[in-house]
Amino acid sequence: MPPPNSPPAARPLLLIAGLFAIAANLRAPITGVAPLLGTLQSIFTLSPAQAGLLTTLPLLAFGIVSPLAASLARAVGLERALTGALLLITAGLLTRIAGPVACVYAGTVMIGAGIAVGNVLLPSLVKRSFPTRVATLTGLCALSMGIAAALISAAAVPLGDALGWQVALGLPLGLALTSVALWHRAPPQPVNAAAGAPLAGQGARVWRSTLAWQVTLFMGINSLLYYVLIAWLPSILTEAGLSPSLAGSLHGMMQLASAIPGLVLGPIVTRMKDQRLVAAALATLVGLALLGFCIHPAWASLWAFCFGLGSGGSLILALIFMGLRTTTPQQAAALSGMAQCVGYLLAACGPTLVGKLHEITGSWTTALYIGAGLAGLMVVSGVLAGRAHHIPH
Repeated sequence: MPPPNSPPAARPLLLIAGLFAIAANLRAPITGVAPLLGTLQSIFTLSPAQAGLLTTLPLLAFGIVSPLAASLARAVGLERALTGALLLITAGLLTRIAGPVACVYAGTVMIGAGIAVGNVLLPSLVKRSFPTRVATLTGLCALSMGIAAALISAAAVPLGDALGWQVALGLPLGLALTSVALWHRAPPQPVNAAAGAPLAGQGARVWRSTLAWQVTLFMGINSLLYYVLIAWLPSILTEAGLSPSLAGSLHGMMQLASAIPGLVLGPIVTRMKDQRLVAAALATLVGLALLGFCIHPAWASLWAFCFGLGSGGSLILALIFMGLRTTTPQQAAALSGMAQCVGYLLAACGPTLVGKLHEITGSWTTALYIGAGLAGLMVVSGVLAGRAHHIPH
């Protein structure tokens, strides 16, 4: 949303550009760490558990901060809250590369908190500003998110080898600063206490809604499985006999594949009476990919692509549900906060539990089969969440 003196016709286009810019910051600063974990372990002499905190801490921040984001938006307005989120991400990125290992951890927590606010409020902003284009714009925002994450992950190791870990970890700063500059041009709408007052009541009703829990379970299982693969896919593939370089490439390809549904899913969902079929298909693809890693690891490139496609599409669909299953922007923010709180707290447990399971069993097979079973539960919750119903207002 541009300044008041901008031509009226340009305002929706600038607001859409701002949406895409925010979305680009909501995954890359976190997923870009995974390729550098070995380097950071060596530099700071971190144990595997200490290194794992660099992927777990942001997820914990997502879970803890997400329920607070809707109240923040009610207090200061959506635009100001999103600007604050971008500034916090920027400050976290600067802190993370400041030098000592304590700064790496502190910056990671700050980044996670900023991303949590952006994650929750972006669906609400889409619902408020483009109520008839929720599915299409949500899909394109997810495309922006996935492309940025894939590019940052792919560039991390070469850049780290050439210029050092701080430059590699600081790469998302370009995205953050560009987004701050663009989004700062959006004048905040006046905070309307009357409009915001129902939010607390709506939030309480959302937590008591069966439909809201179905959306939450669909998103939560997908987040759990995605972050397990983000943390462990290179190890899974190297143990199956692939080279570390190929395993790293497939890790990046999985993230790139997760962006592809953003091109097509929005228009498809817009034309559907409900979303049961597409939810079941995407969750089934996730489960088949996990089984594929177990049964035929030689086709790892196919399974990585399928997992990225299914998981990325499921994330987009979960975000679309936050607009389609609600009736007001405030209710959308409340559902978004609930789903992301539960989902990311689940996801935070996943990598650690799977690592421990691997330590006990000596292989990744058990964890992958459990993941496939969870994907079956995701099919059920997705079919239920995909019905053309609304959460009571």
